[in-house]
Amino acid sequence: MNALFPTTTERLARARADLRMGVAIILTDGDDSLLAIGAENVSADRLAEMRTLGDVSLTLTARRAETLKIRAYDGDIARLRLPSDAGVAWIRATADPADDLLHPMKGPWSELRGGDCQLARAAVQLAKSAQILPAMLCVPVDGGRNFASSHDLTVLDGAATELLLKNGHALTQVVHARLPMTVSEAGRLHIFRTDDGSSEHYAVEIGSPDRDQPVLTRLHSACFTGDVIGSLKCDCGPQLNAALAAMGQNGAGILLYLNQEGRGIGLANKMRAYSLQDQGFDTVEANHRLGFEDDERDFRTGAEILKKLGFKSVHLMTNNPAKVAKMNDMGIKVVERVALKVGETEQNRAYLATKAKKSGHLL
Repeated sequence: MNALFPTTTERLARARADLRMGVAIILTDGDDSLLAIGAENVSADRLAEMRTLGDVSLTLTARRAETLKIRAYDGDIARLRLPSDAGVAWIRATADPADDLLHPMKGPWSELRGGDCQLARAAVQLAKSAQILPAMLCVPVDGGRNFASSHDLTVLDGAATELLLKNGHALTQVVHARLPMTVSEAGRLHIFRTDDGSSEHYAVEIGSPDRDQPVLTRLHSACFTGDVIGSLKCDCGPQLNAALAAMGQNGAGILLYLNQEGRGIGLANKMRAYSLQDQGFDTVEANHRLGFEDDERDFRTGAEILKKLGFKSVHLMTNNPAKVAKMNDMGIKVVERVALKVGETEQNRAYLATKAKKSGHLL
């Protein structure tokens, strides 16, 4: 194979960008091929063109289907036959819960069942990976690779794509440099990049931690609203500052800043969830109505960064038992969980209670 040809991993990066811009992609599995485009940003012209290719369906996650009282015959996804008169507005109202309470009467639905739904499932997983709403318009096409070539579309092998999304991606340290900080003049920032072109992740090294001893560590998911602009709806900013201060006082530590905004659903979807919270839903219910799970983050990334930095064990600053379990599963021994209970406000008290009740956080 010509070395200049993009790999499946590199095509995956293209596909994410395409989906965010409302461009269709092609998924293949042997002789079967599916054209897929995001429900949240499909244009009327592209929808009309899709209809000329065959019967268009809308694939949702089982979480979104549950909200709409749609039967998910395929387990984790539900496929709907697109009505002949359904336009862009109907599609977006089905995919996006923003106006569910204003217009609760939706349907009737015509659920699809039977047949191979693996490519439709891969399409929804790709939507999550691209951090758009996990709802995809799909239509089968003949000769998928030739179709992709003639229409200048990104083509992906469905099975290979699912495997990549499930197993995660290789991390490479791009650069590190000394960075004096308020909490410690002996600071260093490490930048890590994934091989699939997705978000970079950062490791903040305080002091000179001994690689042979457990290091005080915090896995912190990026939170623009809490970390940067002082949101009172979460405890993220106070947790970030408290962790750095503790490491400065300790003389050594590692803060992993993982770009997994909104528990992995991205800032736009996080704001959609906030809008639903304004309607009276808690944080878990909001995620489910959008079509996401409680938490879409991948904590394996943090463990891999620690290994690349040479650490084998940690004192982990967290209230989340799932982080402790994942570190141990990935070969990073958690010798102690260090509680990090800061930042409760009148505005986030219900949010923290939901994290404790539904997500098992130790608060």
